[in-house]
Amino acid sequence: MGRVAGLSGVSVRTLHHYDEIGIVRPSTRTASGYRAYSADDMERLREVLAYRRLGFGLREVAELVDDPSTDAVAHLRRLRGLMLERRDRAEAMVAAIDRELEARAKGLTVTPEEQLGMLGARLYDAIGGAYTATRRTDPRIAAQIWGALGDARTVLNVGAGTGSYEPGDRDVTAVEPSAVMRGQRPAGSARCVAAAAESLPFEDGSFDAAMAVSTVHHWGDPMAGLREMRRVSRRVVVLTFDTDEPEWQDRFWLTRDYLPEFGAVLEDFPSLAGMAEAIGARTEPVPVPWDCADGLFEAYWRRPGAYLEDHVRRAMSVWTRVGPEAERRAVRQLGDDLDSGRWAERNRDLTGLEAADLGLRLLMT
Repeated sequence: MGRVAGLSGVSVRTLHHYDEIGIVRPSTRTASGYRAYSADDMERLREVLAYRRLGFGLREVAELVDDPSTDAVAHLRRLRGLMLERRDRAEAMVAAIDRELEARAKGLTVTPEEQLGMLGARLYDAIGGAYTATRRTDPRIAAQIWGALGDARTVLNVGAGTGSYEPGDRDVTAVEPSAVMRGQRPAGSARCVAAAAESLPFEDGSFDAAMAVSTVHHWGDPMAGLREMRRVSRRVVVLTFDTDEPEWQDRFWLTRDYLPEFGAVLEDFPSLAGMAEAIGARTEPVPVPWDCADGLFEAYWRRPGAYLEDHVRRAMSVWTRVGPEAERRAVRQLGDDLDSGRWAERNRDLTGLEAADLGLRLLMT
């Protein structure tokens, strides 16, 4: 352990703690009986320390390194994407700060737009680095989406992100405008084209089906994007959100009690009825399972403590949109209510539910 501690830059006490909680256990013994680390143990320790230094908690690190679908190469690719995203954003902020310092030195006025520019212009470039940690395919939601694709063999995934819901048994082409998201797509993923939903670079009727999963609300012109999907395919399948119901924010305790600003996020979002009419679609609800594997905004409706975890929130675009002040207030109030028991008392009817209708809808042509 002493040698491993010296190589890894952590204390022997830390290694003992990792052993005690089972996250990294030395699996071999020396001739004199001392416990020692095998090559596989060292590889696992490297992954644990890398995720820790990216800010993940031990519970989340354990979930990542124990993921049976992720091998050493996949971990390296994920870590590389996360680190490149962090480096690129740091470099961009340094460049922006240098420009502002230069402008101020010359006595020039720096506009609010220029000041905020250092935070990044693209939403997904700000949240993309956290996606691979929490945004995994939930098999129940996937089954509903893939069932709606019917017999389609060629599928266009618009706003594809890291490809969580791309069906493995179809010929998929992905479209994703964010370089950060494209850089985190796993090895062997479908071909990914850098383009926007509103201007798809394909001929009419190029695909059997076009799908879009939890992305329409980020498009500059959702209706134009939906019409483009209809143009290039004979079938359209879209997972989106319903804001048509009166007091729709009250469906979810998080937006009802802690984050009223969510309403402003979707203030200009088209109505579900309008979107369905634009592409000739019918709609059906998509229940969110209580143990949803995909860390979307509504995923933790029966696991409220997850919303106190920074890395969980970082993979949800809502928090970036409402701003840090609203986020800090919501997290503080939720934490207080969890500690006092107020949340449990107010939401005791959720305890026995296996799934909840929180406004997710599938549009299908």
